[in-house]
Amino acid sequence: MLDIRWIRDNPDKLDAALASRGAAPAAAELVRLDEQRRSHLVRLQELQGRRNDASKEIGKAKGSGDAARADALIAEVAEIKAAIQEGEETERRIDQALEDALARIPNLPLDDVPVGPDESANVEVRRVGEPRRFEFKPKEHFEIGEALGLMDFEQAGKIAGARFTILKGALARLERALGQFMLDLHTGEHGYQEVVAPILVRGEAMFGTNQLPKFAEDSFHTTDGRWLIPTSEVPLTNLAREQTLDAATLPWRFTALTPCFRSEAGSAGRDTRGMLRQHQFYKVEMVSITAEDASIDEHERMTACAEEVLKRLDLPFRTVVLSTGDMGFGARKTYDIEVWLPGQNAYREISSCSVCGDFQARRMGARYKAAGEKQARYVHTLNGSGVAVGRCLIAVLENYQNGDGSVTIPEALRPYMGGLATIQAQG
Repeated sequence: MLDIRWIRDNPDKLDAALASRGAAPAAAELVRLDEQRRSHLVRLQELQGRRNDASKEIGKAKGSGDAARADALIAEVAEIKAAIQEGEETERRIDQALEDALARIPNLPLDDVPVGPDESANVEVRRVGEPRRFEFKPKEHFEIGEALGLMDFEQAGKIAGARFTILKGALARLERALGQFMLDLHTGEHGYQEVVAPILVRGEAMFGTNQLPKFAEDSFHTTDGRWLIPTSEVPLTNLAREQTLDAATLPWRFTALTPCFRSEAGSAGRDTRGMLRQHQFYKVEMVSITAEDASIDEHERMTACAEEVLKRLDLPFRTVVLSTGDMGFGARKTYDIEVWLPGQNAYREISSCSVCGDFQARRMGARYKAAGEKQARYVHTLNGSGVAVGRCLIAVLENYQNGDGSVTIPEALRPYMGGLATIQAQG
């Protein structure tokens, strides 16, 4: 959420930033709501002041024996009290209208983010690894998995419907191995603390990480008012909610391996085959909570941590910076890491690392205070996939496939696979 005071002082900058994201201007309406709120508060303060003065006058009137004056003042105080109660209800409605309007405004891009309407304006910043040259036509992951007899979409559909997958045997273990490998890397070498967090959360937590209200249809809502997390960014970032942190303890770095749930609203017809776009999937998430002046460097660090996963697995990838039109709602800048999938002959996203500034912190009430400073500041938050486990499984299957239908296990994963070097077709 943006600071309304900044918007009042910089309405043109807000509308220019929104235009770069393909959004309509909003400054005039936000300033109007804030003016309404301010003028109403002045009126309430005037009423409260008059009530206090009249209450004092009642005592004086009674003391002087002026009963008529005292009765008139008592009647006036009663009217003022009723007006204040009505005014406080109006204040709540105005505050809510302003908060709702602010909650629907996306974050402001950093100055170095490329301006453009969509992914066509994204800019590649580096490319790592050379795609393998195959002596046969490489297959897509679902062809490999089904031929191995270890990936079942048909039965998953009977159990749960479309966009679900059943993995068996060595493929199930490979998915588990990937998650464990990523956690060990991020906790053992990258300085993240592992967290086991709730995957059912309250609406306030979803609002704090800007999934609500704008993206309600993209998530699953339970009958008791909770939400299934679309990413563990939600519980991990909310570890700082409604707190004032000691600046000396920052940065906080957390990681978690969780199932994630997304309705995939609006994705009809996209990636319908295979397990690229699922309602349920596993992901290792990284979250950092930093001081204001540390978030930009932390963004580069986090992106490097995600890239290291693919380097250790020897998977070719490229990193791109997203344009203003392709960037997520809460981000100020985002790097997407795209892994090479030979079956598709294309790079596909496997991680997205974003710096959000104080956008989420304002929603969560998350602050920090440095030694010697009287005023607390909002923390800066960052999140990134470290990486999407299912998509990494896809990348391993496609990049390590062999002509006989088997799949070679990357060296880094073999300790997690009991030493298994190859997954063979089931006989």
